[in-house]
Amino acid sequence: MSSTTASETCIFNAERHVKYWLRCLKTYLPTGYTSNDSNRMMIACFILSALDLLGALQERTTFTERQDFVNWIYHCQHPDGGFRAFTGTDVGSLRNSKNEHWDPANLAGTYFALAALVVLEDDLERVERKKCLEWLAKLQHKDGSLGEFLGQGGSIEGGRDLRYCLLAAQVRWIIRADLDDEAKAASYFDVDKLTDFVKSSQTYDGGMAKAPYHEAHAGWNYCGIGTLSLLGKLPATRNGLQNPEGRSTVSQKFMQDSIHWLASRQTSTIVEDEDGYQITEDPSSPSEGYPQPDQSFRVLGASIVLSIPATQDQSLQPLEVSAEELQCAGFNGRCNKVADTCYSFWVGGALGVNAVLPIRHIVPPILLILSDPPQSPPPGLQRQPALPPRKNPAPGGGLWEATG
Repeated sequence: MSSTTASETCIFNAERHVKYWLRCLKTYLPTGYTSNDSNRMMIACFILSALDLLGALQERTTFTERQDFVNWIYHCQHPDGGFRAFTGTDVGSLRNSKNEHWDPANLAGTYFALAALVVLEDDLERVERKKCLEWLAKLQHKDGSLGEFLGQGGSIEGGRDLRYCLLAAQVRWIIRADLDDEAKAASYFDVDKLTDFVKSSQTYDGGMAKAPYHEAHAGWNYCGIGTLSLLGKLPATRNGLQNPEGRSTVSQKFMQDSIHWLASRQTSTIVEDEDGYQITEDPSSPSEGYPQPDQSFRVLGASIVLSIPATQDQSLQPLEVSAEELQCAGFNGRCNKVADTCYSFWVGGALGVNAVLPIRHIVPPILLILSDPPQSPPPGLQRQPALPPRKNPAPGGGLWEATG
């Protein structure tokens, strides 16, 4: 199926999405999301980012409203460095040495706060940069991984997987820019240990797991590659980030294996039911444009979405893929799983960071997943057909932005 045909059959209704995100920003969240109050900073960042990607943040909000958003974010800044994920733990003047461990700064909350401030075009002058970097260093484990927050007695609590590695690298990259001494900035954080931890998370098949000896997953792959990129440890990156000494600490084989695994995440399987993988509920009357059940799982070839550069693995050869299969294709997160819209971002983003994939080559095969049923009422993007919209705009909005 040609790119032109795919594009002509799918229309992205941007205005409906803008209305949805404005509703989430200016009124109460839909009922399904009100239980996420402790993740309010994350939700706020996603909403603001979605409106920004849709070109509506500046036009559909007032200057006063945006300043109120900025002030609320700074209200969540923690006195010991970093940001809270929401205001519910802030006890104000009642804070003391006995209860302070109930009010920690949160690594994810800190990244989302900084990212939201950047989206709102804040100058970050009110960010306590030195305190934040010192707090960040306290979250690093001996193996180089990062924790989520500091508990009683300064213990490192929460997860310790590649998500937190990426969050830490992002926070460090955003707030160290104006420090006078590069060596001083580096002293707050052991970059080499973190790099080694990320490299050790690559599995036998080329994917990356949340930590060593776990199963590879597309989301972890994005986190790992993103971390290495922000630390300047990749052979090359699209945004030009490089190792300060001009030497990469990641081998070409590491990158080739990663690219092969990511490209192999393409699949035409989009629905799973009790009997296994199915594309349509009634095989005798299939939905127009969808692959049939006998095509229910097939990994599409790497060459379908990218042209392999001369420096990459030339063993990636084209597979014969029918026009019907390309009518509705997507990406899964692990081997033998169904497609999910979020993986169009996690896979496409990781390949984009690797500087080997023009993102526009991915879009036509997944247009139906992103716009024909997932933007059906209510607006917002779903992970799969018939599920409620998700707050993370990355699966669709980020991909559309990348393609212009």
